[in-house]
Amino acid sequence: MFITQSDIVVIGGSAAGVAAAITAHRQYPDKNVLLLRKDRQALIACGIPYIFGTIGTPEKNLMPDDVLESDEIKIVTGEATKIDTRKRLIEVDNHDTIGYKRLVIATGSYPAMPPIPGFALENIVVPSKDIAMLSEFQGRLKQVKDLIVIGGGFKGVELADECRKAGVENVTIVELLPYCMASSFDEEFGAAAEEALKKRGINLKTGAKVRGFIGRDKVEKVVLAGGEELKADAVIISVGVVADVKLAKETGLKLGATGAIAVDRYMKTSNPHIFACGDCAEKISFFGGRPSPQKLPSMAAFEARIAGANLFGTRRENIGAIGVLSTVIGDFALASAGLTEHMAEQAGYDYVTGSAQGPNRYPVCMPGAENVKIKFVFERRTGVLLGGQLMGGRAVGEMINVVSACIQKKMTYDDIAAFQIGTHPALTASPVAYQLVDAAEMALKETAQTFRR
Repeated sequence: MFITQSDIVVIGGSAAGVAAAITAHRQYPDKNVLLLRKDRQALIACGIPYIFGTIGTPEKNLMPDDVLESDEIKIVTGEATKIDTRKRLIEVDNHDTIGYKRLVIATGSYPAMPPIPGFALENIVVPSKDIAMLSEFQGRLKQVKDLIVIGGGFKGVELADECRKAGVENVTIVELLPYCMASSFDEEFGAAAEEALKKRGINLKTGAKVRGFIGRDKVEKVVLAGGEELKADAVIISVGVVADVKLAKETGLKLGATGAIAVDRYMKTSNPHIFACGDCAEKISFFGGRPSPQKLPSMAAFEARIAGANLFGTRRENIGAIGVLSTVIGDFALASAGLTEHMAEQAGYDYVTGSAQGPNRYPVCMPGAENVKIKFVFERRTGVLLGGQLMGGRAVGEMINVVSACIQKKMTYDDIAAFQIGTHPALTASPVAYQLVDAAEMALKETAQTFRR
């Protein structure tokens, strides 16, 4: 038996694994770091929808190894099959054994597959980080006229939009909830997203449940719960992901309330020498500390930077999952951070909202001017920001990161209304009509009116 010894071993080659390995090297330059991943090349998970349209091939959507190699992080291809926590040894399917002093598990997640009758028919796919499968389906897509995408979350919306861009004539999204992306946006933002999808030629079936698939060898129809049948040459299922905890469970690590690996605020598992991060790790909400089902690549990297820093001493703490995301339909972008109004209501907050919209350039005749709308949700009593949503031009993808920082620092509407902002006619909204500031002012106005009543 050949044993490779390493101070730090990271299992998993996606966003969390790579970020954890890089952070560990930077925080502990005197330690050697080894990254163990299943595949020779790792796909970028959030880039998968764009393989079918914008990017063109899976090979253009690969996680680069340059940063790992420049930091002298050793990459080993193989799947971990067993962890001996007493001896601190990892058995690999290529018959190698790897010893560790500290271990980070970043095994990620796999696509959720609902038990729908007829699932085994050809041309029904659940996109995963499988290059061969994605390439094969991309080839089949050229012969597809009627495509059904099951799931209207942001990933399903992106898949539908990209397949339409690739030339599929009829694309239909089937979503169980009342409107698309309902778990991330309030209804007015969801309605705007749906309007953008319709303008792109995409059909919508919301509030609809799939009862089954019909076909001989290949799928031919999707049957909805009400009996309606939708013609389908192919089906893409995108209804979320499930934490990959098989290895952790077999190792005897404690699991959390959502079924992911239980970790503390420092990303340490029930074993003092093992940490976990990314989709496989349990999430705790920033808002009240309840278990959170959210799984995002940006969140995975955030947790990885905490885990990698704490391996040989506590240096960082996880404040909890805020949930920051963005997406784009054509040139229409949407972004969200923290609680929507609906979420705040469900959580029992006494809240107030403030909205503002206007061009992101000044004067409005400046090239690139686009309308941007923002909606803030504040706790009424303290004025602390709970969440924000934006839609409009592509700049909202970066603006939402400012909103996230405000949430993390528990800024109030007074803090945001008194922002010191930098503006420029060709780059931003006007200093006298800056959307973030105006939305905070509108919430202040609403609060003042409430107190006067």
